[in-house]
Amino acid sequence: MTDAGGATNVVVHIDDLTVDYPAHRASRAHRVIDGLTFSIAAGEVVGLIGETGSGKSTLARVLSGDLVTARGADPAPVISGGEVTVAGYSLRGIHRRSLAKLSFRVAYLPQDAGQRLPPELTVSETIAAPVLERDKRYNRAALGLRAAELLDAVQLPLALLDKYPYELSSGQRQRVAIAKSLVLAPKVLIADEPTSGIDATVRGAVTELLQGLQREQGLTAVVISHDVSLLRATTHRVMALHHGQLAGVGTIDELLSEPRHPFLVGFSRAVAKGHRSAPGQPGL
Repeated sequence: MTDAGGATNVVVHIDDLTVDYPAHRASRAHRVIDGLTFSIAAGEVVGLIGETGSGKSTLARVLSGDLVTARGADPAPVISGGEVTVAGYSLRGIHRRSLAKLSFRVAYLPQDAGQRLPPELTVSETIAAPVLERDKRYNRAALGLRAAELLDAVQLPLALLDKYPYELSSGQRQRVAIAKSLVLAPKVLIADEPTSGIDATVRGAVTELLQGLQREQGLTAVVISHDVSLLRATTHRVMALHHGQLAGVGTIDELLSEPRHPFLVGFSRAVAKGHRSAPGQPGL
C-alpha cells in the first residue's frame, strides 16, 4: 500500500527482532522470538499462526506495547535485539509515557480478554473504561451511545448494557472484550484468538466486524487465529511462526496448498480432513 508519492506507508516494521523472557521464579530465561523481520502496511490485515510456543502471543504483546506488566506466569517480554516500530513509535527502550500514548493508537485483545472483564463493572462501564481512564470528564451521554454502538456491532442486545460479567456467557464476555478494545477507535488492532469462546453461530459477527473496520476505517490489524474461515475472510497475508522464526508467508490458501514447513504440512492435513481450524493452541 502506497501514499501519493509512491512510498510504502508502513505501520508495523520489524527488523531482526529478538525477544526474551527473563528468569522468573522457577523458570529460566528463554528466547521466544529469534531474528524476525517483516512489515505491515496501513490498512493491511495480517494473520498469524503457529504451534504452542511458537511466539505468537509474545509477538502480540510486543506489538501492542505490553512490555511492562507480568501476565499470568509470564513476566513482561524484553526486546533484546533488533528493532520494532508500531504506529510511529520505536518500542525498544520505550518510556512509559510513550507507551501510554501508543495505547491511543493500538488496541490489544489478549487471548483471555473475555475472562478478564472487571467483575464489578457493568457491560456499559467496561466498554467505556478505556475512555474514562484517560478523561474522567468525558461526556457520559456520548460515551453511553458509543458503548451501545459497539455492543450492536458485535451483535449483542442492548439489554446487556447494564449486566455484569457473571450474567454473561463466555461468548458474550468475549464479544464485550472486543467492543472494549475498539472504543478508542484505534488505528491498529492486535487480536489474539478473537473468536475464542464464541460459538459457530456468531463467529460470523466477528468476521463481519473486522471486514467492516478494514473497509470503512482502513484499520490495520494482526489477527492470531487458527480459524481458517476467519483468516480467509479477513486477512491479506498470513505469517506462520515456528520457534520464534518465520516458517512461511502468503495467503492462507497459498500456505495450505503449498506447505513448505513441517508445521504447515500438519496444518494443511488437518484442514483437508475437514477441521474448521488446525492444531496450534494459544501459547507463547
